[in-house]
Amino acid sequence: MTTPIALTIAGSDSSGGAGIQADLKTFAALGVYGASVITALTAQNTKGVTGIHGVPAVFVTAQIDAVFSDLAVGAVKIGMVALPEVMDAIAAGLGRWSPQHVVLDPVMVATSGDRLLAAEAVDALRTRLVPLASIITPNLPEAADLLGEPIARDQAAIEDQGRRLLKLGCRAVLIKGGHGDGAESTDYLCTADGTIAFAAPRIATRNTHGTGCSLSSAIAAGLAKGDPMETAVRNAKNWLTAALAAADRFSVGHGHGPVHHFHKFY
Repeated sequence: MTTPIALTIAGSDSSGGAGIQADLKTFAALGVYGASVITALTAQNTKGVTGIHGVPAVFVTAQIDAVFSDLAVGAVKIGMVALPEVMDAIAAGLGRWSPQHVVLDPVMVATSGDRLLAAEAVDALRTRLVPLASIITPNLPEAADLLGEPIARDQAAIEDQGRRLLKLGCRAVLIKGGHGDGAESTDYLCTADGTIAFAAPRIATRNTHGTGCSLSSAIAAGLAKGDPMETAVRNAKNWLTAALAAADRFSVGHGHGPVHHFHKFY
């Protein structure tokens, strides 16, 4: 029996709700073995980020090579990467090891509103990592940031941004609708074949810490198990909606608490 394995390359969240910790919880909840490469340490909690300590690029390289030289990684998820030199190290590492699937979550701003990616690093993200991705998963502000333009306000504008993000070199774009309005939260999957909308009820909860990390990791988990892209996205969206619906079972922190990754189990 082959064990599906996914690797997360991202920052650590000291409060456990986002980043590496959320990614590993997601992989485990979905039956996938998780490995990790840590790009940064953050001092944060449910109320915000108070510090970021970057991991040197040479040590990011060492982690990547250690994992790939031993584990049969089926999919890679890339989250928070704050420094251009670390982006270079990741790009070089993925070039050496050629994983079949790469899910890039272009993390720029935390749920709390704290900016995690310096403006000068956005161009490096756009040119060095986006072209390597099987799929990128920006929310509405991140999609606009990547294109250097205002946030899309309707479906036509969202689909237009998705098509133009494809031209940056990735194979698929999932623009997430969590920052939108209305009774439904609709995500748009844009590929060369067209656009598919995934709608779900908008969950009324303040416990949304780590939603973006968890969704991209759930997609990576599906790809690691061999699911086609559309199936992986659909299953990830359904799982995250249920994790959000169960989030108020938790009482964690005094700000934006985490989603309930293990809602199926307890």
